[in-house]
Amino acid sequence: MPGMGKVRKNNAKEPKKAATLAAANTAPKRQGGPWRAVRWMVGKTLKWGTVGAVWAVIAFSVLAAWYATELPDVEEAFNATRRATVTVLAADGSQLTTIGDVYGRPAGLGELPKALTQAVLATEDRRFYSHFGLDVIGLARAMKANLQARRIVQGGSTITQQVAKNLFLTPERTVKRKIQELLLALWLERKFTKDQILTIYLNRVYLGAGTYGVDAAAGKYFGLPAARLSTYQAAMLAGLLKAPSRYNPLAHPARARVRTAQVLKNMVAAGYLSPAEAAKAGQGTASGGPWATAASRSRLGRYFSDWVLEQVSGYVNPGDRDIVVRTTLDPHLQGLAEAFVGKALSKQGPKAGISEAALVAITPSGAVRAMVGGGNYVKSQFNRATQAKRQPGSAFKPFVYLAGLEAGLTPETVLVDEPVRIGEWRPRNFDKRHVGPVSLKEAMARSINTVAVKVGEKAGRARVIGVARRLGLSGDFKATPSLALGAQEVTLLELTQAYGPFANGGAGVWAYGIEEIRDRAGTILYRRRGSGPGRVVSETHVAAMNAMLSGVVSHGTGRAAQIGRPQAGKTGTSQNFRDAWFVGYTADLVTGVWMGNDDGKAMRNVTGGGPPARLWRDFMKAAHAGTPPRALPGLAPAPAPPAAPEEDGPGFWRNFLATLSGNEG
Repeated sequence: MPGMGKVRKNNAKEPKKAATLAAANTAPKRQGGPWRAVRWMVGKTLKWGTVGAVWAVIAFSVLAAWYATELPDVEEAFNATRRATVTVLAADGSQLTTIGDVYGRPAGLGELPKALTQAVLATEDRRFYSHFGLDVIGLARAMKANLQARRIVQGGSTITQQVAKNLFLTPERTVKRKIQELLLALWLERKFTKDQILTIYLNRVYLGAGTYGVDAAAGKYFGLPAARLSTYQAAMLAGLLKAPSRYNPLAHPARARVRTAQVLKNMVAAGYLSPAEAAKAGQGTASGGPWATAASRSRLGRYFSDWVLEQVSGYVNPGDRDIVVRTTLDPHLQGLAEAFVGKALSKQGPKAGISEAALVAITPSGAVRAMVGGGNYVKSQFNRATQAKRQPGSAFKPFVYLAGLEAGLTPETVLVDEPVRIGEWRPRNFDKRHVGPVSLKEAMARSINTVAVKVGEKAGRARVIGVARRLGLSGDFKATPSLALGAQEVTLLELTQAYGPFANGGAGVWAYGIEEIRDRAGTILYRRRGSGPGRVVSETHVAAMNAMLSGVVSHGTGRAAQIGRPQAGKTGTSQNFRDAWFVGYTADLVTGVWMGNDDGKAMRNVTGGGPPARLWRDFMKAAHAGTPPRALPGLAPAPAPPAAPEEDGPGFWRNFLATLSGNEG
């Protein structure tokens, strides 16, 4: 049958096909087989990789187009916007500080030192003149370094990208901001020449301390225009670009030197300097450095400057105007105060358990000439002269005795030093001894607690509080028996100004630091006129108080404060040696000193007649150098007590005798 024949024919072919397959399986493999598989895989990868890249470009283009619709107005962004500046000057016109945004004079590349642009390029963007706004090589290098370190250690942004970010964008770190930065960088490269972009960068980049642009930074850190920068100074400014606050040469000179050395190495690596030239540029910078003068000027009176700046808005409303505030600060006295406070803390602090100190010096009319609010402003901006409220101890007794004088007592009035009990309260003398009958004058000199309490009770607590407020103390005084021993809290500035009437003849004192405020055009916005509460102490009582407080220094608890001219003052120690004070004055200057610890920790038996009195002596002796001595108000000129020795003198024996004759409350 035809059909059957066809079937047989097909079946006949099966053995032949099977034999062919068996032969193929047993035959040697062709050597090109695996490479065909590799080529196949590579082809597939290239094919799909190309497809993926095309879609990535399309997606990026769509995303970029979307973000481009939200780009800022670049023309408007080129107009610098800034906060108004407030410049604070000392009494002699020297600059203390400036707050606000400071822009220097715009300078072209031709006006700037070549070393400055070279330092910036060597450190920030060596291929600036060859890339198109995005440095692919630098970006790859940064990515590799970051992957190896497993954290961000390098950035790949070009100077053009930094201009785009600084001028037009916010500092937020998002994909959107990065894409917009890239778009703007490409636009800048098309719109401006490389020199123009670099010029914009150097004139607008932030360099710390409120300064924008190299000219403003050169003035801030070195007191020079940018055109006069040395190679080392140029390298220091370039080093700031990485972290302006961290490498600020005024606040962190050691870090700034290390960073500057790295920039000089970068300049050598980039071919801008030879090793010998780099070494020469760094000579003489190990100590002090080219910024030393600017640093010392900028650091001077920082607690005082903060105190003044807090008050400016109470005198004028500057709005968007730049203003200049001329103050009462004497740079010479301020320098002395800072030096002696630092010396006292480093020399006496560790062994005596003293970690902080403050000093205020004012004229008898209230002008603040020096203010130190702590041992280290960089570590702590808390002003212990104006912000810290502490118990003054016996330094409060002059107001108790003045209340007693106004109640009819005299310096020669005799009271008995004996155990006193008021309710359940039993005040004790510092040495736990009693001397019996004693005049008020002698009781003041020895700082006898029981007598001070008796004077306060005889005068009346309300009268004592009234005297304290009249002389300028604003504490929350309570009419308790311990009021007479300084149990209420005051600030050092208030306590110092309250002694002012004794030094000026009886006029009330309001401590002040601002003399005049002008705008940049020179228009006077505020000028201090003579003002104050008027007479607060009668001439008779001023003379009596000066006689008593002079005895404190001549033969009482304040003998360590003697400076060899007419002077008066009072020691003070709060309970458990937490605070130690000495406030004293001449006819020219009233100065208060506080020592202690921020946490209220007890010092090691430190009294106001010890380290505070010696610090007061050192400062006042130097402050009065070259000035003729003047008698205190109400007292006839008389031989002043000899100056106390610079050091501790006989040591234990003298201190032991002082303890026996003295009494700190």
